[in-house]
Amino acid sequence: MKTYVPKQGEIVRKWHILDAEGVSLGRVAVEAAKLLRGKHKPEYTPFLDCGDSVVIINAAKVRVTGNKMNQKMYYRHSGYPGGLKETRLDALMRKHPTRAIEFAIKGMLPGNRLGRKLATQFRVYAGEEHPHEAQQPVPYEFKP
Repeated sequence: MKTYVPKQGEIVRKWHILDAEGVSLGRVAVEAAKLLRGKHKPEYTPFLDCGDSVVIINAAKVRVTGNKMNQKMYYRHSGYPGGLKETRLDALMRKHPTRAIEFAIKGMLPGNRLGRKLATQFRVYAGEEHPHEAQQPVPYEFKP
């Protein structure tokens, strides 16, 4: 028996639209990462880009549980001594409502060139409007 590896032309790609309104931040990120990797397809191959594209709408209305809105911190470093910056989730959501979902999804993708390529295949929008109607995205239903 031989292991089946799909060729580049055999991979069929679709567009999915995820509505994040009222859904927890982690649930949205998990489902988006799964669709981006292609784990929902029978021809999934870990080292190939066989996933679909994802559009996430209503990112500003995503739900977080517990005290995360006041206690969850995002860190970045300038590269200089003492250059550690921190931002709370509530401040991040006020200034850039899409960025929390972007950070969560990118953290769930592989940390190599495949992950960097997959990170270009999703778009996050704070409201209902998005410019991807021409791609005919399929609405995605979250499973309980």
